[in-house]
Amino acid sequence: MNKELIEALELLEKEKNISKATLLEAIENSLITACKNHFGKADNVKVNINPDSGDLSVYAEKEVVEEVQDPVTQVSLSEAKMKDPKYEIGDVIHFPIESKSFGRIATQNAKNVILQKIREEERSMQFNEWYQKEKDVVTGIVQRYLGRNVSINLGRVDAILNESEQVKSEAFRPTERIKVFVLEVKDTPKGPRISVSRTHPDLVKRLFEEEVTEVKDGIVEIKAIAREAGSRTKIAVHSNEPNVDPVGACVGMNGARVNSIINELRGEKIDIVPWDENPAFLIENALRPAQVICVVADEESRQAQVIVPDYQLSLAIGKEGQNARLAARLTGYKIDIKSESQARELGLFEEMGIDYQEEGVYDNLDADFEISATDDYLQ
Repeated sequence: MNKELIEALELLEKEKNISKATLLEAIENSLITACKNHFGKADNVKVNINPDSGDLSVYAEKEVVEEVQDPVTQVSLSEAKMKDPKYEIGDVIHFPIESKSFGRIATQNAKNVILQKIREEERSMQFNEWYQKEKDVVTGIVQRYLGRNVSINLGRVDAILNESEQVKSEAFRPTERIKVFVLEVKDTPKGPRISVSRTHPDLVKRLFEEEVTEVKDGIVEIKAIAREAGSRTKIAVHSNEPNVDPVGACVGMNGARVNSIINELRGEKIDIVPWDENPAFLIENALRPAQVICVVADEESRQAQVIVPDYQLSLAIGKEGQNARLAARLTGYKIDIKSESQARELGLFEEMGIDYQEEGVYDNLDADFEISATDDYLQ
């Protein structure tokens, strides 16, 4: 019987990922609870279980007294001497307790204590496991729609993809495998409640970490990201190694790396641009694929004036202003875009102090803002 107990505990340890020591502790507590229900108190009850053999002993400690006032915790001297003549007043004697003597209710309560402990440990293990995965990307299997929300199976637990965290253009089929970003993990009496997202910008960041070795190893760093889920994402990348091209590393051979991420995001466009500490250069990069004539960036007010060729104005602004909007989020600057002809009419070149014939990068003498100018502007 004892061997069967240890085998059962080892099986539970494998299936539930709960340590045998914890299960043995639960059994000990259950026996103490049964004693309390049977005798009315269990302060003097001790339980010993051998973790290797499974040998079990339950005993009550009773003090030898002249006159017994509490038979649960005390024993008379005459009765003690019947057990062993050496006993004297004040000694403590161990009296074995047979669990067979427990009533049906006490036994049932003991069983409930064990089951409750197993459930608590299993819930705690699951919560700790998934709490460590918070703000990370995991793969799940679509189960079903719960109203407008989606239930995602993540193995031993389910997650909820709320309507607010879904890309409007995406529809899921049962048994479909998708990658989701773990937003939050809450501990509840029914187990961990996991909220996931398909719209969070960090989903794209984590996908690049999975797909691009240089990003995972820290050689290439994603400095900023701006996303309109389901439509377009811009990311600014920087290389910590001078010989590594950050954009090329993220794009991959023939676009293999970025295309893998685009496929996971179901066709969402991704613009990868180089990061620059100079805000003017960064804004110029962020407005790609549009060409820029010059940028004036005021770091104090976080505003930037951008001039583009006339034929590039619509591309710089983008459909419904998307390109300019994402560039503004990426850089943290409010960007005002003007065409070359508009800039001439408003005298913006003169205000910026730019000579039409000069080329390159300019630092304003007041150091309040920085200017970048392309090599092929104003022919």
